[in-house]
Amino acid sequence: MSNEINGGPFPTVAAALRQRRDDSRDRIALKFEDRTWTFGAQFDAAAQRANLLLKHHDPGRPFHVGVLMDNTPEFLFVEYGCALARAALIGLNPTRTGEFLARDIAYSDCELIIVEPRYARQLQEAMESDGSIRARIWLTDSEDTEAERSFPHWEHLRDALLTVPVSDPALEVEASDLLVLIFTSGTTKAPKGVLNSQGRLMMTGFGACLTMCHCTSADTVYCAMPLFHANAQILAVATALTSGACLALARRFSKSGFLPDVRRFSATLFNYVGTPFAYIMDTPAQPDDADNTLRLAYGNEAPRQYIEAFAERFGCQVVDGYGASEVGVGFSRAAGDPAKALGRSADVKILNEAGTECAVAQLDATGHLLNPDAAVGEIVNTGGVLMFEGYYKDPDSTAERTRGGWFRTGDLGYRDSEGFIYFAGRDAEWIRVGGENFLARPIEEALSRFDGVMLASVYGVPDPEAGDQVMATLKMQSAVPFDPVALAHFVDGPAQLPLRWRPRFVRIADQLAVTHTNKVLKRQLRREKFLIDRLDDPIYWRPTKDGAYQRLMVAELATMRKRFEAAGNLHRWEE
Repeated sequence: MSNEINGGPFPTVAAALRQRRDDSRDRIALKFEDRTWTFGAQFDAAAQRANLLLKHHDPGRPFHVGVLMDNTPEFLFVEYGCALARAALIGLNPTRTGEFLARDIAYSDCELIIVEPRYARQLQEAMESDGSIRARIWLTDSEDTEAERSFPHWEHLRDALLTVPVSDPALEVEASDLLVLIFTSGTTKAPKGVLNSQGRLMMTGFGACLTMCHCTSADTVYCAMPLFHANAQILAVATALTSGACLALARRFSKSGFLPDVRRFSATLFNYVGTPFAYIMDTPAQPDDADNTLRLAYGNEAPRQYIEAFAERFGCQVVDGYGASEVGVGFSRAAGDPAKALGRSADVKILNEAGTECAVAQLDATGHLLNPDAAVGEIVNTGGVLMFEGYYKDPDSTAERTRGGWFRTGDLGYRDSEGFIYFAGRDAEWIRVGGENFLARPIEEALSRFDGVMLASVYGVPDPEAGDQVMATLKMQSAVPFDPVALAHFVDGPAQLPLRWRPRFVRIADQLAVTHTNKVLKRQLRREKFLIDRLDDPIYWRPTKDGAYQRLMVAELATMRKRFEAAGNLHRWEE
């Protein structure tokens, strides 16, 4: 088969699908559970869905197709069908319900929706919450016949496809045609839809193949990250289609299912985002863990303490970089770069609130940042906006993100004396105690070394008078009990934390709140604070700075509330 990596990216997803149909018809393109599809069968499924969508499209409405389902072949068939039909796929988030899901549907102008029966009631309730939504709905196949019978007013996709041809609709597709609308996390306000044209998706996949994973037609990409998110779309879907690799889907990420899936699918690549390493490493280690086909795990924002351990345990390489749905900034990486660095970029600057460049980072022998106040600022691409195409129906947010012709990430970073850039956290990662500003990330890295901690998330909660108090939420490893006495000894000694950095409050989470992309929901943790009257998780605190951690009780919480009230800061208690 021809090697498109050498000649450049495909202009469109439709062009890539047609090329793979022609040069790789009988090779395996897709694996799911115990089934496989060739590139030829995959194209036929996509073409049939394209013809169905075209048949029911109202030319007076945006050609937007919502999908509400897990990582299944049907998701991909509909997405590829959209590519052939010049339609746009709207990946609806199954974790959103009611008016929030209805808002996403209405905002993205879904004309047609395809839903798994397991999410049918959720979709119906969302639509009932907004009577203005008008959409034709199809139910996918399911082993749950009862769920299918519960929605007789919706047509079954398999029945709708019976009279639809499998032939290529043969439309001329443009690189600028919108293909996928990807929602931002929306943890503080309604999610924005990031525009992804056909050309952009193929360009990002081409870039990932060249610089990050070096994917070829001999690879199998194991995708357990949600298909409605940028990580899976760029690092799995576009990467596999660009290179002609096989794509293996897991319905959802499972820490216990990870290694069996890798072995079952003979996967060589694993894309990730956020915390999957922490959960995988929480499974019991076995002597033969490295006996597998995986050569590389690649993604962004893996907890630092697990990167080398994961690579050693599973006998693979790990490439952890910087990622955002907007793809407005990029870095070049090379062998021998510092382990924690994102890479270098002549165009990327670290700017302070005044818009001037921050001071060069001063690092000690262990890589610890010594001058965060002066060195940490916003990561800004001063060379342009890279591949960011804007937000759907939101010119104000687009203009703010690209102010002055630069792409402003809203994320924090710093640059060392050799030009390497480091990620310091997402927006609002600063904590201010006693007039001193510092970052949460170094505290998280320290707490992650405490025996039994699987994940540590650190953030500021209100102080009764002014500024913040440091709070940590810890997720302990399976079957490891939390020892408050040992933690006090640790933060006062081996952790080497300055006095103001040491957590005043510690929450022991049964389940850590994360986004659909496995990133810790710090904003939710900050809102919940230490309010034990509203939480099920136990919370420990230090009544004095050098005392032991002890369980926070309701009577003590009431006393705290009175302090906030006396200081005129009761609004901070409630916010």
